[in-house]
Amino acid sequence: MKAERKINLNKLTEEIVDWLKAMVKEAGSRGLVFGMSGGLDSSVVAVLCKKAFPDESLGLFMPCNSAPLDLDDAQRVAEEFQIENKLIELSNILSELYGILEGKPYLGKKGEVPAANLKPRLRMIALYYFANKLNYLVVGTGNRSEMMMGYFTKYGDGGVDILPLGGLTKSEVRQLAEFLGTPTEIINKPPSAGLWEGQTDEGEMGIAYDELDRIIQSVDKGEVPDIPGERIENVKKTIRASEHKRSLPQIFQPVMLKGEK
Repeated sequence: MKAERKINLNKLTEEIVDWLKAMVKEAGSRGLVFGMSGGLDSSVVAVLCKKAFPDESLGLFMPCNSAPLDLDDAQRVAEEFQIENKLIELSNILSELYGILEGKPYLGKKGEVPAANLKPRLRMIALYYFANKLNYLVVGTGNRSEMMMGYFTKYGDGGVDILPLGGLTKSEVRQLAEFLGTPTEIINKPPSAGLWEGQTDEGEMGIAYDELDRIIQSVDKGEVPDIPGERIENVKKTIRASEHKRSLPQIFQPVMLKGEK
């Protein structure tokens, strides 16, 4: 059973596009910049940004020891939807930085999370460079399923200005992708952050998106899904443990100084 509640996709698209326009206006910005990884979420974000700002949207291809197919898919989306784009090759910078930090060559080993997290943090630097240069907002590509699980890199792909898909589960993003005409190959390929060869999002989170989305949607409704209780509790535990990633930094307030003149 898949977690696919039916939604009015035309209305949803209009709401997101209007929201993007409102966010840019409120910030006194001119447009939007976003990363294009060749994945489902980033492709949907790119198309929505193009709809909101046809002439002030910029997609960045930022390969960083990435699979060549991912770049091909990203370029295909940019071409099909006529999205302005720029290639920023970060592989050499990653290798150089890792060499400085560790004193040895970067090999992209499986499970080497601190090194893998350098990738989204380097991409964040590139995105904000162009955001500053063009007076654009940085648009994140994270969906609600990943945000709730804390499945993003703090001050990496989590370091953005706005998240148009942050209120949608992965299953809902998939529906939206189909509605927008995203290439089928991109919709069907296993979601991956490209942290290392063979890495998948579901493998890292330890749960399939369909099951995760059913749990999230059931919790929203105060219902209990037909899923083993241990798996439900594991999701809730992960949500609680990752709260710090969704919040602003805690600020110490000295009690002894309160009320002093």
